[in-house]
Amino acid sequence: MPVLSKGRLKIDYTDDGQGPVVVLVHSSVSANRQWRALTEALKDRYRVLAVNLFGYGETTAWPGTSPQSLYAQAQLVLALSEEVASPIHLVGHSFGGSVALKAAMLLGPRVGSLVLFEPNPFYLLKQNGRTRAFLESCALRDHVKYFGALGDWSSVAERFADYWLGDGAWSAMPEKRRVAFAEALPPNFFEWDAVMQEETTVEEWKSLTARTLLVSDQATRLPMRGIVDIFAEACPHWSFHSVGEGGHMAPLTHPDLVNPIVREFLDAGYA
Repeated sequence: MPVLSKGRLKIDYTDDGQGPVVVLVHSSVSANRQWRALTEALKDRYRVLAVNLFGYGETTAWPGTSPQSLYAQAQLVLALSEEVASPIHLVGHSFGGSVALKAAMLLGPRVGSLVLFEPNPFYLLKQNGRTRAFLESCALRDHVKYFGALGDWSSVAERFADYWLGDGAWSAMPEKRRVAFAEALPPNFFEWDAVMQEETTVEEWKSLTARTLLVSDQATRLPMRGIVDIFAEACPHWSFHSVGEGGHMAPLTHPDLVNPIVREFLDAGYA
């Protein structure tokens, strides 16, 4: 994979296809490899860049000397954008959706389209009075922070997998996959700071100029349903699409459902 160097910062990414630029931003615990199928679905018409966020692949790890922010993660997307022509189209899943939101705000009119699959700016739940959903996200954060600080990543992985992949997912997971899953979790320790301490209001997100699509599964976890509802109420000019299965991890587990939706929305901008 190519590596972009910015002083002491290294950003690795994949670069496939030719045409309008689409930057893909991955979820926690997956890295940019989660986008292989979507890259194949887009590269005949688009130049597809799939970035690795802090601590994934060869991208520099977050130092942990200060709380991580969405602004910091968005700088990785902005660094790639400096290398390409406008317009840029952003696609983000979960934590990557939150990063893509922040990048879209910072890039402004350079962003033509924004596709989000269940972004996770959990702080919006507190801002908008959705207390039960916010406390549920806090409970998961506290578990990650406590056991992660102790270096007990197996305990983190079990709770994390069952929460996002479905109850019993950890016990059903092959041992080799368990090991890989636990090894991929440390960057998530810092990502909670970014999605809990952001202060941008939904009214500010509403002002984004990019064509925006938010995709979700109605059967997803309560905090994600709350965030989708907040955006749906505040941003009626956005497009919304519900998939019938797959839950929060549908971009990984059901790419056959999600990828055509992404492709159709991007293509509509060039119709």
